[in-house]
Amino acid sequence: MSDLYRSAMSARLAKLPLDLPPTDDEEEEEEELDSLGSLPGPGTGLGPPAMPSLSKRNQNQKKKKEPNPAFAPISASKFFVQALQVALPNRNLDCRVYYTPPVESNPDGTVMVCQHGAGYSGLSFACMAKEISDLVKGECGVMAIDARRHGKTVSTLASEPEDLSIGVLVDDFVDVIQTVFPDPKASPNVILIGHSMGGSIVTRAFGGVAVLDVVEGSAMEALPHMNSLLNARPDGFDSVEEAVEWHVTTKTIRNPTSARISIPGVVEPSPTSSSNPNPDPYYIWRTPLRSTAPYWQSWFLGLSSSFLAARTARLLVLAGTDRLDKELMIGQMQGKFQMVVVPGTGHMLHEDDPTRLAEILVDFWRRNERLVAVIGKSIKKVGDS
Repeated sequence: MSDLYRSAMSARLAKLPLDLPPTDDEEEEEEELDSLGSLPGPGTGLGPPAMPSLSKRNQNQKKKKEPNPAFAPISASKFFVQALQVALPNRNLDCRVYYTPPVESNPDGTVMVCQHGAGYSGLSFACMAKEISDLVKGECGVMAIDARRHGKTVSTLASEPEDLSIGVLVDDFVDVIQTVFPDPKASPNVILIGHSMGGSIVTRAFGGVAVLDVVEGSAMEALPHMNSLLNARPDGFDSVEEAVEWHVTTKTIRNPTSARISIPGVVEPSPTSSSNPNPDPYYIWRTPLRSTAPYWQSWFLGLSSSFLAARTARLLVLAGTDRLDKELMIGQMQGKFQMVVVPGTGHMLHEDDPTRLAEILVDFWRRNERLVAVIGKSIKKVGDS
């Protein structure tokens, strides 16, 4: 990835104002901040806090649980217009990208580019993307990317490299954007949105704009406790429906519709063999969070300073305020970024309340310049030869 391209794309972001103009609802937001509850406990930034598993597998229980149709998967086809495979030959990746472009009648449309958190996929933004498209009537596009070893992004190598360090993830993200928008002079004005681990990626990619529920201080404090917290998660599930049900029942995701869209992509069938044709559990985590432990510190160390140093407008959206680290607390008091708290949500706030998140992001977008979006020729629709 050339420094020239990054500089050109950073210039697009630099067009956003450093100091946000005051809004009419500023006083209302201040009142909300005084009355809201806390961020989730340890685990913030690395995925949802582990909840007591209501469906934790009893090792002596042989009877499998029948799938509950109330938690059956929902197709994302009504939430994104396109599902694309973006080839990154230099990185040995074939990346899944979900995309709703701006309407053709509005050539000046901006594109919001979203990066998910650890263990999830681009479909965690599906409901929010639909809400944004409906709210702006297609003036603004939304793109969501499956990161390496997540979702339907696959390695083109025989054995997939394990490396999920922040530098690798940032280069993957930047290469996807460069492939989709190959000419930085003709590219759209992009608003980068990252949730949790994704917030670290977008902040380091081009000086990210919008970060969802990740704070360096609380994430780093959580690291020593993560293995204990992950022990509360099931090893797997009898069905996709059970995986969805677990996330909803434990309030890991509080919006059943969003869970039915996003969770099928975070589990996969267990490997079978002639000696083990019926594995138990039948579905396992596609990206076991425990396997990503060597990279946790790289994801979050220095995140606050990188966020505050970005030469662009910045937005931090949280589920609560009490876990702001000292650096961000000082930055907030100095007015260096806009902060919004969304009540009644957990760590997966963009899934829990996609309508409110869409309103926040659209309001942020409407203050900023809009340019033309162009799609590169190296992308094929899923199923195209």
